[in-house]
Amino acid sequence: MKVDVVLGLQWGDEGKGKVVDALAPEYDIIARFQGGPNAGHTIHFNGNKYILHIIPSGIFHEDIINVIGNGTVIDPALFLEEFSMIEHAGLSPANNLLISKRAHLILPSHKVMDIYQENKRGNKVIGSTLKGIGPAYGDKYLRKGIRIEDIFARDFFNKYKELKDQHFQSLDPIFLKEIRLEGYTFDEYETKWFQGIELLKKCNIITTEIFLNKALQENKRILAEGAQGSLLDIDFGSYPYVTSSHTTTGGAIVGLGIPPQRIGRVYGVFKAYCTRVGNGPFPTEITSSEATKLRDLGHEYGSTTGRPRRVGWLDLPALRYAIMINGVTDLVMTKADILSDLETIKVCFAYKSGEKEYTLPVSSSFEDFMPQYKSFPSWKNIENIRQFSQLPSTLFEFIHFIESQIEVKISGISTGPDREQIIKKNI
Repeated sequence: MKVDVVLGLQWGDEGKGKVVDALAPEYDIIARFQGGPNAGHTIHFNGNKYILHIIPSGIFHEDIINVIGNGTVIDPALFLEEFSMIEHAGLSPANNLLISKRAHLILPSHKVMDIYQENKRGNKVIGSTLKGIGPAYGDKYLRKGIRIEDIFARDFFNKYKELKDQHFQSLDPIFLKEIRLEGYTFDEYETKWFQGIELLKKCNIITTEIFLNKALQENKRILAEGAQGSLLDIDFGSYPYVTSSHTTTGGAIVGLGIPPQRIGRVYGVFKAYCTRVGNGPFPTEITSSEATKLRDLGHEYGSTTGRPRRVGWLDLPALRYAIMINGVTDLVMTKADILSDLETIKVCFAYKSGEKEYTLPVSSSFEDFMPQYKSFPSWKNIENIRQFSQLPSTLFEFIHFIESQIEVKISGISTGPDREQIIKKNI
């Protein structure tokens, strides 16, 4: 049996949560392999909207096991909120959630460090979500982080205090007095954080890599869930405007502890247009009034931060690159319905610099690259379509052009936010 993977092919916010939720009934286990509460996977069903930040998107299926893998970082305070939200939805997440003992903790002081470092960057801010992700991963690789398994140790509080004190030694005392975390004072947030620690102690904390490999031997079907997007990968994204983990297929291998030969299908999720949160290069960004219209139509405001997302046209060179480094076998296109209210739709099929044309990015800065566009007429009213053959001819033209340029077939098309609004062509 193989591990299939769902991941984003742009700068995040592609709709991965919905795709995982739609695919979930075909799997026994959903496993999140990287990132933390900087991710926001939104799921709509039964007239309700749920945003998940660290718990896998299969949690609303009670017969599916959900795994938070070793490659993730967890903020206990936000985990407590998310866990409670799922309970309020009438479910018992403790029954089908497993957490790796090797996952790392985000301390309240990590969040303080994140805010402080971003403020110090001045006009060169990364655009961090300020959730403490970067500092937490930094401590992991400096080999001084605190892992989930440490919460059961007798000296846990001493470890916590020692690391917190190290963080605070480098900060301005005045800044510390004024800091607010998620609307709380530091002391208030720390109290909530320790409440989250007590909840984590009651959860199923296990060696998830052993569990997952045993499950593969037992022919269990596993779907690995990625967060953010491939163009935010710490190595392959537009550095330094990237996240702090590996968002690509390789991240699933190390973030879950599974062998490379166990990877099966790779579902790459992309929007019919592009968005980006925070700073960094964005070759196809729209800066005219049309950007506001597209942003509002697509509700393009961060599910984690609430910040307005930058919007732009679909970028095929960047998409082709993401497909290459991930080994994508199946494409899922989301938010095609959002483009219905536009008169003309553009797609970037290449970049031009001087006299040279490029079909792949040759620099993470994208400087001096001029997008080359092909225009398409729009389509109308696809929200209620459930069969691929019923799609408008103009959308067929759009899809066929994309497939001809990237040489991977589009296997699924999302036609709206609800879990039922998806056409599974070849999935």
